[in-house]
Amino acid sequence: MKKFWSDEAGFIVSAELVLIATILVLGMIVGLVSIRDQVVQELGDIAIAIGVINQSYSFSGITGHTSSTEGSVLVDTVDVCDELQADPTSGAAVCISVTQAAEVETGT
Repeated sequence: MKKFWSDEAGFIVSAELVLIATILVLGMIVGLVSIRDQVVQELGDIAIAIGVINQSYSFSGITGHTSSTEGSVLVDTVDVCDELQADPTSGAAVCISVTQAAEVETGT
């Protein structure tokens, strides 16, 4: 019985490994969620930067000795989120949501 009581070959090491593995997995989940949020934020910032680019152009007509061309104009229209600004307090990009609605079970 004394030999069995002093044996530390299996149970303690296994319990420690399970505890360490659980802590590591929980830490990884938190880290990956943070990375996901920041990637979505950066992609939102890039989308806003691209949307702010004014793509309007115009050129006037040109007349030469024997020919002429008419001018042309293109005016960049307002996109859905152009008039909105990013929230400076939370740093969240405009029109981008990183939330998911909870599914509700209906009992029958």
